[in-house]
Amino acid sequence: MKFRVVIPARMGSQRLPGKPLCDVAGRPLVLRTADRARDSGAQSVVIATDDERIAKVCRADGLDVVMTDSKHQSGTDRIAEVTRIRKWSDDNIIVNVQGDEPCLPPLNISQVAGLLAGGTADIATLSTPLNNSAELDDSNIVKVIVDQNGLAMYFSRAAIPWSDNVQRSLTQTPQRHIGIYAYRVGALQRFATTPPCELERLERLEQLRALWSGWPVAVATATRVPGPGVDTAADLKAVCRLFASDTALGER
Repeated sequence: MKFRVVIPARMGSQRLPGKPLCDVAGRPLVLRTADRARDSGAQSVVIATDDERIAKVCRADGLDVVMTDSKHQSGTDRIAEVTRIRKWSDDNIIVNVQGDEPCLPPLNISQVAGLLAGGTADIATLSTPLNNSAELDDSNIVKVIVDQNGLAMYFSRAAIPWSDNVQRSLTQTPQRHIGIYAYRVGALQRFATTPPCELERLERLEQLRALWSGWPVAVATATRVPGPGVDTAADLKAVCRLFASDTALGER
C-alpha cells in the first residue's frame, strides 16, 4: 500500500502563537510530529506551510516542504493546494496529520491509509472509545456515531447518542473522534471546492461537510490510543514532560 503524509503547519495559532517551532525536549514540535509520520511507512512526508521560518527548520531536517497560500482557512485547503502543485493523480492516498500531534502512533497513520485503500469511501478517519461520561459531555471532545457498515453517521461536540437515563452507561457506541484523515486526491479536491454547510458552521466541524454532501466517511477504532496533542501552553508543558520521561511515544 502506497500513501503520502502531508502535515499542514502555520505560525498563527491563536492559543499558542508560533506553535510549530515550540521546543519539545530539544526538538521543534513540527519535527516531533514529522518523526511520527516518517515511521509510518509513507512513501513521502511533506510539510505544507506559508512561513519561511517553518520551511527553513524543516528543510534543515531533510523534510520536503511545499510553500502554500497564506489565505487558507484550514489545513485541508492547504493540503489540497499541495496536491495541485505536485500534480498527484486522483487515486493517490493522502493522510492529513496535524502538525501538533507529536505523540501520534505511526500505526494510526498507516491504519487510516489502509482503511481508505481497502474500501470505497471517499474519506477515512479513526476513533477511540470514550473513557467516561464526563468525556461524553465535554464539548471540546468530538464524538462520532458509526453505522453497522463502519461509516460515520454524525460527528458532534454534543453528547451523542443522547439518553435521558440519568444512570446512562457507556457502551461501544459512543466514540471519540481522532482528527486524522485519509483522502484520495480526487475526493480531497472535491471537498476543498465544496462550500461549508450550515451544520459545519454550527458545530465547527469540517468533516460534517462530507456527510452533508452525501460522501461516505469510513471510521475504524484506532489500533493505538494516541497521546496528547498540543493546543495550549499547558498542553505543551504536559507533552514536554512526557518526552522527558520517555513515555510520549507509547509504541515505536
